[in-house]
This record gives sequence, structure tokens and C-alpha cells, in this order.
Amino acid sequence: MKNRPSREAAAAAPEALDDHAAAAGQTRDDPANAPITAADASEQERVFDLSLRPRTLGDFVGQERLKRVLGMSIEAARQRGEVLDHVLFSGPPGLGKTSLAHIIARELGVNLRATSGPAIERAGDLAAIVNDLDGGDVLFIDEIHRLARPVEEVLYPAMEDFELNIVVGKGPGARSMRLAVKPFTLVGATTRSGLLSAPLRDRFGQHYHLDFYRRDDLTEIVRRSANLLGVRLADDGADEVAGRARGTPRIANRLLRRVRDFAQVNGAPAITREVALGGLELLEIDACGFDRMDRAILAAIIDKFDGGPVGVESLAAAVGEEADTIGEVYEPYLLQEGFVARTARGRVATARAYAHLGRTRRGPLL
Repeated sequence: MKNRPSREAAAAAPEALDDHAAAAGQTRDDPANAPITAADASEQERVFDLSLRPRTLGDFVGQERLKRVLGMSIEAARQRGEVLDHVLFSGPPGLGKTSLAHIIARELGVNLRATSGPAIERAGDLAAIVNDLDGGDVLFIDEIHRLARPVEEVLYPAMEDFELNIVVGKGPGARSMRLAVKPFTLVGATTRSGLLSAPLRDRFGQHYHLDFYRRDDLTEIVRRSANLLGVRLADDGADEVAGRARGTPRIANRLLRRVRDFAQVNGAPAITREVALGGLELLEIDACGFDRMDRAILAAIIDKFDGGPVGVESLAAAVGEEADTIGEVYEPYLLQEGFVARTARGRVATARAYAHLGRTRRGPLL
């Protein structure tokens, strides 16, 4: 297998911030910089995320069992000169599924082509993407559970036999053609593995579920990110930010950036616990890592539905949020931390939820 530099490598380098500014005709020291628009701010956040991503399995903090098994598979594939078995990552958002896809490509020394399930609307779109891959390349499909069924049908022979079945023509004159493609590795990521069809799930040779991170792992991640950003961070400040990150590295890095802004505006030379608490209080992030929506969900179950049970659709209407967002973003952490229980009849607030919001209730509690 021929080694080639990843197309994503330059974008993920810490120097990307300077490159982005230079491309816009600006420098950090230029006093005449134009005002930053919402689009500029969004792009800067994206560049920050790229610069903070781990670049190797050694840089990736946490998920130790996953790293050991995945690292063994990558090394074995390299030694045999074969493509890596297809990999499926599942778990809540922000735990590192995309980062791991980039790491796989770098560790193998191949290119990565990234797309998402909703972006592939037609079977022909997927066929064009797969046919354009070089031998050994990694194809990363985020939100793979949202692939349309006709697209999945094209993917099956491509994953198993590295062939594309293409139908030429329509009606009685239609005929099927087999087109060989170069061997590749498909890396899929999903926040809802239960929505994957059984035929697609069974074609992945490796399936890894990412769990929420421990506090000490998040503290290490925050320290690493602070070092990359050039931020002075005290140990107690790192621990405070990590403790309110909901077990999620993406949230930890986002909180670090906002606390850094708070420290800078208030003239703090370093982010200590006191500085971190000031910034987190301004963001309305409480000691459990809950924001306003988390507390709104708990309050709605308790106050509007008498503690539950309540269906997710009714809960979504009560708090003004999409049901899918509640199920994919907010609910997993509330369930894991024991603030909400899921029953056959719906969601129920537990004793921890009542205590956290300072509510009382007569009768037994979960």
C-alpha cells in the first residue's frame, strides 16, 4: 500500500489559525481588521476544533480499550499490506468519532474522504464517491444511519466485494453492470446505532461504542487544549472546566474557549478555579454541567407532567426543542447520570432530578 499524506493534515495543524487569517488578507497585528461576522466566527470555531483534534492514537485521550483494539487492527493491516476492515463508531455526539476517522487515515498513511448520510441523496452520488477513491483510502460517512435505502443497496457490494452494481437504462431494456473499485475502508459514525439496518451493520468488521469520558481524562484533554491555544491554565481551573463538560471532549473544549474569553476580558493572567467559576456562571453551566435546556427538560417533567412518565414528543413541545435533539444530545447524559429514567410509558424524573432543582414530591421516587 502506497503511503500518501492525508488531505486533512494541513487543515488540522495548529498553524491553521494563521493560515485562515492570511487567506482573508488579515493579520493578528493588523489594527484595521474588518469586524468579524457570524460566518467568520463560525469558521474560526471550526478551525479551532480542527487545531485541537488529536492527530494520532497516542494523542487521543480516554477510550483505552477501544484504542488498544483499534491500534492492533491498524498495525496488523499495515503489516499484511491489506486494507483495514470497515469500522463503525457509535455513541453520543462530541466523543471523538470524527477524530478517530481522521486518525485511522493518518495511521494508515492514506487519504480520507469525508461526507455524511444526509448529503448522499442518490445512489449515483455514492457510486461516484467510491469510484474516485484510491486504493486503501478511508471513506468516512458521518450520520450513516441517515443513508437512504437505495444508497445502502449500492454500498453493500462495495463493502463486501469492492464492486459497484450499476443499472443502465430503464424499463425492459435496463441491464446491470458490475464495476470494480479499488479496495477501501469505510468508517461510519452514528449517534443512533439502533436505526442502522441489520444488513448494513453486519458488513462492518469492527464496531466500537464510545462512552462518556471520566473526569480525569477530560482534565487531561483540557490541559492539552490549553497548551495548544497558548492559555495559562491552573490545575484547579482545568479540573473545574472538566467537571462541567458532561463527559464530552467537544463540550470541554468549547467551555475552555469561553472561559478563556472571560479571563482575557477580565484581565486574569491565568484560568484558576475562581476565574473558571466566573465564566461558567456567566454561561449558566451548573455544577453538574447542565445548561438552561437541561434544567428546562427536568423542570418540565417535574412541573408540567408531575414527574412523568411523559413521551419525548410531548416533552419536546413543552420545552420548545426538537424531539431528535432531546433524544440525541440531552437525554443520554441525563440518563447516564441518573436524573431521568426511561420507562415503557415515557421519561420519568428521578430523586436526583428533584434534589438538583430543589423540588419535593409526595410518594415514592425512582
